[in-house]
This record gives sequence, C-alpha cells and structure tokens, in this order.
Amino acid sequence: MTAEPLDLLLERLERGDDQAAEGLIAAYEPYLRLVVRRHLPDRLRAKFDSLDVVQSVWAHVLQGLRAGTWHFPDRARLQALLVQVTRRRLISRCRRHHSAVAHEEPGEADLDALPAPEQARPSEVAVAEELWEKMLALCPPAHHDLLRLRRQGLRLAEVAERTGMHEGSVRRILRQLARELTLQEEPLLEVTR
Repeated sequence: MTAEPLDLLLERLERGDDQAAEGLIAAYEPYLRLVVRRHLPDRLRAKFDSLDVVQSVWAHVLQGLRAGTWHFPDRARLQALLVQVTRRRLISRCRRHHSAVAHEEPGEADLDALPAPEQARPSEVAVAEELWEKMLALCPPAHHDLLRLRRQGLRLAEVAERTGMHEGSVRRILRQLARELTLQEEPLLEVTR
C-alpha cells in the first residue's frame, strides 16, 4: 500500500475520491482473495471464484468507509475487519451453494457401461475437422499438446499430469478457447442509425 497514512486515505475516501478506493482495493485485494481460496472447500470451487466473494466484500466495506461510520486507528484493525467480512461473505456463499452441491452426482461415468457410439457421418467429420483447425489456430502452439490429449478423451487431471500444468490452468485454457470460438462464431451486432 502507499506510504500515505491511513487517516488521510480514509478521509479522501469519505470525500468520494475514487483513487483512494482504488488504492485501498489494490493493497488488500490479493490478500483477501488468498483468504477466500484458503477457506473455500474443494467441492465448491466450481461454483464461484474467490473474486466474486471479494467484490461483494468491497461493495459492502466501501459503502461503510465512504459514509464515515467506521474508524480505524491502524491498518491492522482495518485488515482485521476486511478479513472478518470476507470470511462471513464466504460462509454465506457456501451455505447458499451447499444444497446444490449435495444433490450433484459425480462427473465421472462408467465408460464401459455406455453404448457404443454410432459411426459419424462424413459431414459431421468435416465439421469436426474444421473446428479442430480453428482451435489449433486460436490456441498458442504451447497449448497444442493439451488440445491433442483432450481430443484423445483424457480427463482434465490426466491432461494436467501429462503436460505438467495445474488442473485449474488446463480448465482455464479450455474455457478461454471456448470463449474465443464463441466470439468468432457470433458476429457482433451492428448498430444501425
């Protein structure tokens, strides 16, 4: 955080100075995201991101700081409040998603019990090859092995193990690629005058 005393920063924040809010967020956001990731149960990681929780914390805390209702003698007490609010927001999110997670079934299926796939039609093969070429063109060469392994039907954990990447990184790369493909397929709406 900047060398600016906390009192001056909070005073600027009360006056509505957006740069003071940005400075406060930049200083504490990485720490708060770490708090969320450290306490977030594994089964809920797919439901929401640590940034979702931290953003809701800032919406609440900045409102109180701007109103001038909260006063802190030092940075440690401000940080303690931020951590407390973050933990409470995380608990609230976890409770909200608990019933959905309890009713989910595992994603892994018994592949031997599935019926054999039908033979693909030539048009489907052509469309699949065209999509494959687009994916390779959009993806950096460093990620081509990841795509090939996924195309072979390997699970994310297996792809991560073979490529030496973290499973979350593999998932992020695939999601980003899917977004880019979607943007290519959907032409932007033109504004007519």
